Amino acid sequence: MRFSRTAPWAAGLAAAALFLIPATATAGPQRTAAAPHPATAATSVADYYAPAAGKTGAALKAALHDIIKNQSTVTYDGVWNALKVTDQDPANPNNVILVYSGRSQSKNSNGGGVDDWNREHVWAKSHGDFGTATGPGTDLHHLRPEDVTVNSTRGNKDFDMGGSPVAQAPGSYTDADSFEPRDAVKGDVARMLLYMAVRYEGGDGFPDLEMDDKVNNGTAPLFGRISLLKQWNQMDPPDAFERRRNQVIFDTYQHNRNPFIDHPEWVNSIW
Repeated sequence: MRFSRTAPWAAGLAAAALFLIPATATAGPQRTAAAPHPATAATSVADYYAPAAGKTGAALKAALHDIIKNQSTVTYDGVWNALKVTDQDPANPNNVILVYSGRSQSKNSNGGGVDDWNREHVWAKSHGDFGTATGPGTDLHHLRPEDVTVNSTRGNKDFDMGGSPVAQAPGSYTDADSFEPRDAVKGDVARMLLYMAVRYEGGDGFPDLEMDDKVNNGTAPLFGRISLLKQWNQMDPPDAFERRRNQVIFDTYQHNRNPFIDHPEWVNSIW
């Protein structure tokens, strides 16, 4: 198995705890975000997750759902500009980092051309057939910039190990029914999918998204393989880029957080 980063979770959690963040948004799920959340008070990351304290298993999943479902949304067109902020290259503010390719590319080269970047749904939108509807189809916690050709190669495949190397995405592999991302974002992919499985529980007009341990899920609202994603979460813990991204989405756009970036240990508590 190909893994690269093995730093402990503790470093990431310590960094997250230093942030002061606005209180949970009260806007409903159909509000469009255009400016920083007008909070009147600040709270710590620990306070944000206070309703989940001490819980495990199904109770923890339910508590986290109740916390993170309180969010603002962006439109699908608005995702273009949001990704230019959330995925900005730390070494070059004019560029974004492409999730599978790892390439730094001009923010202005987004579109549909062969060498452009476009909006990759890490939870493929056909898994639950939610399309680009405002909600899961525009949720920034699982949308990332990616090369148009690589995005097409990944398609709506589940995640697994092995296959043939993916052109323009060094370290990524694919076969007929699965896609393996490069080592540096294996954990990112896992935590994005698990966020979606907690955030969308079927109670707000969208499908109940869940994890399973297989590939070839087709249009079912399921994604796999959970046993492998749990390994990826442990072997590739949250890094500074991922933590910053989580904070920017909270502060500027959706005003909710991906709990598995702040607390990767909760993955094993739920699954």
